[in-house]
Amino acid sequence: MTDTVRPKKVALLTAGGLAPCLSSAVGSLIERYTEISPEIELIAYHSGYKGLLLGDSYKVDPAERKNAALLHRHGGSPIGNSRVKLTNVADCVKRGLVAEGQDPQKVAADQLIKDGVDVLHTIGGDDTNTAAADLAAYLAEHDYGLTVIGLPKTIDNDVFPIRQSLGAWTAAEQGARFFRNVVAEHNANPRMLIIHEVMGRNCGWLTAATAADYEKLLDAESFLPGLGLSRANLSVHGVYIPEMELDLAGEATRLGALMDANDNVNIFISEGAGVESIIAEMEARGEAVPRDAFGHVKLDAINPGKWFGEQFSKMLGAEKVLVQKSGYYSRAAPANDRDLALIKACAHLAVDCALRRESGVIGHDEDQADTLRAIEFPRIKGGKPFDPQTPWFKDLLSNIGQPVGRTLETSH
Repeated sequence: MTDTVRPKKVALLTAGGLAPCLSSAVGSLIERYTEISPEIELIAYHSGYKGLLLGDSYKVDPAERKNAALLHRHGGSPIGNSRVKLTNVADCVKRGLVAEGQDPQKVAADQLIKDGVDVLHTIGGDDTNTAAADLAAYLAEHDYGLTVIGLPKTIDNDVFPIRQSLGAWTAAEQGARFFRNVVAEHNANPRMLIIHEVMGRNCGWLTAATAADYEKLLDAESFLPGLGLSRANLSVHGVYIPEMELDLAGEATRLGALMDANDNVNIFISEGAGVESIIAEMEARGEAVPRDAFGHVKLDAINPGKWFGEQFSKMLGAEKVLVQKSGYYSRAAPANDRDLALIKACAHLAVDCALRRESGVIGHDEDQADTLRAIEFPRIKGGKPFDPQTPWFKDLLSNIGQPVGRTLETSH
């Protein structure tokens, strides 16, 4: 490697929704650069692509380098996120990020040049890395000579062809802890239906993994059924994900028997489950379906948990329905040890790639024997479905007495 190839200035940004990896990813990159190439200048754009468009950045000074390990103790993103799609010109203009007639990609590219940036690290999900891919293609097409390296952040764990996205393990663990407290509400009212709505959009991995982690928490507990403290009341009774067909009538019969026996039912649903039915009902009523800048349905606005509650409550004869969402609790947590090891491995490779000016998204490539590598941007896309035939998920359903439904194709 020659000195002319080696970067002199590197920029970081985080974007999209939060995940329990952002703070540690920023910290790990700073730590690694400080360890092996302390002469390289580091900056971080404030609030993701918004900060890049507006030229708003933090300079990573010696004090921040020295104390970067503190970031592993915190959730969220210290440098801030935003949802900005550089190719959605109208939205960028509407939000005051570029002027009328400007191309946001050119504005971003010119800002990178103005700031003297040689390498840009983007930490985000499929939307962020799609935006990074578009920007990398623009930079290459117009001979800007910059390197773009992505880290795959998403609690949805739905990025092709990456085996495991950063932060998803922690989100599942935290969602399980969240419900461990919520489930005690079952004895606050007779015939209680508790619905745990889990994030993940149209991918059921997070819901499935959260339910599995929750059952592991119960495995470590002791119970006193003679005084009503029974695992039967605390356990998951149903798990519903977009990729698996739901026999509503059949499940109502099964869950109704559990309600009669236990006086409560606990179900975990993916926020993407039932969405097509909800949208159809909204459109039939002439209501507009709310969407974000990337065209995604705003799931918090259409409220799938409430819809499931309405479907099941009458069928089960529930006296009370409690819908609880763990998403913001779980996605803003600090990374757990398992995620932290993955984050550091990816960050170390990201820095190595930066030093040799190799673009791509860092992850274990499922199409290349799960090798950790810089995956080419054109191969990165969202919408990877969870497979309901996954052995650990089938075991989970078997243990709770739920049949495995037919596998469905999901739209993203």
